[in-house]
Amino acid sequence: MTGAPRARAAGPLLLGVRHHGPGSARAVRAALEACAPRVVLIEGPPEADTIVRLAAEKDMRPPVALLAHAADDPGRAGFWPLAGFSPEWAAIQWALAHEVPVRFIDLPAANSLAMSAKQTPAAAPAPAGPPDPAALPDPAAPLEPVDPGDQAAPGAGSAERLRVDPLSVLAETAGYDDPERWWEDVIEHRGTGGAEAFTAVAEAMEALRAEYGHGGHEDDAVREAHMRLRLREARREFGDEVAVVCGAWHVPALGERTTATADRKLLKGLPKVKAEISWVPWTHRRMARHSGYGAGITSPGWYDHLFHAPDRPVERWLTKVAGLLRAEDFAVSSAHVIEAVRLAETLAAMRGRPLAGLAETLDAVRAVMCEGSDVPMALVWDRLVVGDVLGEVPESAPAAPLQRDLTRTQRSLRLKPEALERELELDLRKETDAGRSRLLHRLRLLGVDWGSPAVSRGSTGTFRETWRLRWEPELSVRIAEAGVWGTTVLSAATAKAETEARSAKGLAEVTELAERCLLGALSGALPVVMRSLADRAALDADVGHLAQALPALVRSVRYGDVRGTDTAALGEVAVGLAERILVGLPPACVGLDADGAAEMRGHMEAVHRAIGLLSESESESESESETGIQPEAGTGTEPETWPAAEAQPQPRAAGSGAAGGLRGRWAAMLRSLAGRDGTPATPGLIRGRAARLLLDDARLAEDEAARLMGLALSPGTDPPEAASWIEGFIGGGAGGGMLLVHDERLLGLVDRWLISVPAEAFTDVLPLLRRTFSAYDTGVRRTLGELVRRGPAAEGHSGGQGAPAAPGFGPGLDPHRAAAVVPAVRLLLGLDPDPHGNDTMEAAR
Repeated sequence: MTGAPRARAAGPLLLGVRHHGPGSARAVRAALEACAPRVVLIEGPPEADTIVRLAAEKDMRPPVALLAHAADDPGRAGFWPLAGFSPEWAAIQWALAHEVPVRFIDLPAANSLAMSAKQTPAAAPAPAGPPDPAALPDPAAPLEPVDPGDQAAPGAGSAERLRVDPLSVLAETAGYDDPERWWEDVIEHRGTGGAEAFTAVAEAMEALRAEYGHGGHEDDAVREAHMRLRLREARREFGDEVAVVCGAWHVPALGERTTATADRKLLKGLPKVKAEISWVPWTHRRMARHSGYGAGITSPGWYDHLFHAPDRPVERWLTKVAGLLRAEDFAVSSAHVIEAVRLAETLAAMRGRPLAGLAETLDAVRAVMCEGSDVPMALVWDRLVVGDVLGEVPESAPAAPLQRDLTRTQRSLRLKPEALERELELDLRKETDAGRSRLLHRLRLLGVDWGSPAVSRGSTGTFRETWRLRWEPELSVRIAEAGVWGTTVLSAATAKAETEARSAKGLAEVTELAERCLLGALSGALPVVMRSLADRAALDADVGHLAQALPALVRSVRYGDVRGTDTAALGEVAVGLAERILVGLPPACVGLDADGAAEMRGHMEAVHRAIGLLSESESESESESETGIQPEAGTGTEPETWPAAEAQPQPRAAGSGAAGGLRGRWAAMLRSLAGRDGTPATPGLIRGRAARLLLDDARLAEDEAARLMGLALSPGTDPPEAASWIEGFIGGGAGGGMLLVHDERLLGLVDRWLISVPAEAFTDVLPLLRRTFSAYDTGVRRTLGELVRRGPAAEGHSGGQGAPAAPGFGPGLDPHRAAAVVPAVRLLLGLDPDPHGNDTMEAAR
C-alpha cells in the first residue's frame, strides 16, 4: 500500500483510524505527506486548540494526555491520552512541523463534563474525598473507534449500556476469534497504508452502522453534530483542502448530508460548565485496557515498539526481551534470541499469518528463554508488553499554581516522578532527605499519595525513613483538587490541617493529625491543632479513646527532635493524657467480658510502650534515650527490680522529668492490677498481661512472677479464668513461648495446672489454650514439646547453672563463653566495651 489517498473532488479527506494504533499512525503520516492539507482537524476537545502548539516543544515527550476538569470541581475531570504511536499525535506532529493549523472538533469538554455529572445517579452522590482512579471518566475513550464500548461521553450510566464492538464484529466476520490478531494481520503487517485501506475501513464502518445504528452510543449523535459544524467552518475558510483524523466509527456520520440547522438543534440546551485544560504526563500502563481508562489496547509497549522500530521488529523485540531477562539475572544468550526468532517465524507460518505478531513472539519467549516458566513471562509482560514509560510536559504548559510549586520542589530536591515503583531510603540527618520526607508527608496529608511509607529492610533508627514511590497520572487530578487549599504545597497542607483539626470528631483523629503535622513540619498549623487537641482531651473521659490517642502523640514527642521540631507543648499534653489514663485504667478494667478484656489488653500494651518512649525522651541519660536499655543500679534514673514484698517503686532522684516519675507510677498501677488475688471483677487476661509487662520491664522478680502464676493457677481458680490469665501472661506471640522455654518453673506450673483441670472443664479451657500456643513459632512449640516429654526439671532450677540439659542445649550457663561476647555487645550498644578492665567475667555478671 504505497499510494496515498487524495482528497475527494467534492469533499475533505476523512481518515478513519484506530486510536493508539501504530499502523493507523503510519498511514495517517503518509497520507498527510501526500495530500498536504491546509488544515488538520482532530477528534478531541476544542479547548485544546490554545495549547496544542506545546506538542512541538522538545520537552514534550509522549505518552501525555489532555486533562480537562471543571473549574469549580477539579474532581470532575477527564483525560484524552496520546502516545507516540497514536494517529492523532502523528497528525499533530506533522501539522506543527509544516506550520499547518491544528483544530480539535469533538464536543467541548465544558459540555462532556457537565453531561457526565448529569448522567450520574442522584441517589449515589460522589464522596467528599478524592475519586477512585478507576472511576475517573475517560473522554479519550470516545477516540477509540475499534472499541466503541468506550466511546460515550464520560459518565457512569453509559458504561452499563450494551454496545457494539466493531473490531470484534469485523474479526468474527473474517473468521478470527481474536480481534487484536485480526487487526495486526490486516493493518499492522501491511506496510504504511494507502487509500484503499482508509476506503475499506470507511465502507466497513458504514455497513456496521447500517446494521446496528448507533450501536449503543446514544451520545454520539451530539458529538458528531458538533464535528460536522466544525468541519463546515474549516471548509468555509480553507475549502476542501481539509484533513480530518477521527475514529473510523465516526466517518460515515461525517460524510452524511445534513443541514447546519439540524446539527445546531441537536446541540441546543446541552449542559455546560466552565472547564480548564492542560497537558499532563501519562504512562503506557494507564493506556492498557485493564487500567480502567478504556484506551482500547492491551499492549502499549508492543505497539510503541512496532511504530518506532526502523526495521526487523521481531528481531529487535526479542533482543529487548533478552536484555531485560539478563538484567534480572536470567541465563539468556544471543543463541536464545536466534532460536526465539526462528520459532516465532515458524509459528507465524504455521498459523497462516503474514508476519510474527505478539502472540508468536511471546510463545517463542516462553519456550526458548523462559523454559516454560510463568515467572519471567510475567516480568516481560509487565515491563515490555505494557511498559512503565512516563511522559513529560514542558514547563511552559499551563498548570495550577500548586502543580508549579510541586514541580519546583521536586526539582530542588532531585526527586523525579517515575512510573516504575521504587523504594527510597531517607536519612533525616541530611537536609535534602529531610526535605524529601517533609514533601512526601505534606502530599499525603493533601491526599496526593505519590509515596507510601514502607518498612525499612536495613537500619531501624529513628533517623531513617523508607518510602515506596510511584507516580500515577490521576495524581494530577488530586493536585488540582488540593489547589483549593493553597497555591503552594506548604500553604495547602497547613490550611487543610487547620480545617481538619477544627472539624475532627475524635481525640485519636487530632493526635494523628498532630503527628502528621510534625512529620510534615507544618509549624503554622500546630497552634490550631494543639488547641483542638487540648479541648478534646479535656472533654473525653473514655479511657479507650485516651489510650488510642496517646501512642501517636508520644511518637511525635519522642521522634520530633530528629526533624528539629519543638515538641514541648505536645509533651505537656502527652503527660496529661498519660496521667488521666493512669487514674482511669484500673476501674475501666472491672467487669469486662472476653471481647472487652481483649480490647483493653491492646490499649494497655500500647500505653505501656508509649509511656516507655515518653520517659526516654525526658531522660537525661544518653544511653537510655538512644538504646532504651535499663541503666545500672544506683544512678537514680530508674528504680531497682522490685522484690516480692515491695509494693511501690523507689522514688526517682531529684530533678528527673515528670515523665520518668510517671513511668514509676505506671509500674505501680500495673502491679496493683497483677496482684488482685483472683477477684472475678478484673479479668485474668488483664492481670496476666500486667504481670508480664512488669516482668519484661525487669520490675518484677522471677520468683514473684512464679508466685503470681501459682496463685492464678491454684485449684480455687475457675479453669476458664486461669486459662485467661495464662493467655495474658504468655499469649500473643510476644516472646511468651521463649519465656517458658528458658524458665522451666513457669512451664512446670502450666503443665501441672493443665493436668489438674477437671474433664468437664477441659472443653471450655481448650480454645483459650489453643489460641495462646498457636501464636508461637513452630520451633518454639517443638522445643516446648521436647521439654514436656522429657519431664519436669529438678526442683528449684530455672534453667541456670546445673539444670538438666534440654535436647539441643548445654548442661547450663557457661560463664566463660558468655563473658567472651560481652565487650562486643557493649560496643554495639554504644557503651564502654571494657568497664571493669580485663575482668570479662565480672562484666558478664
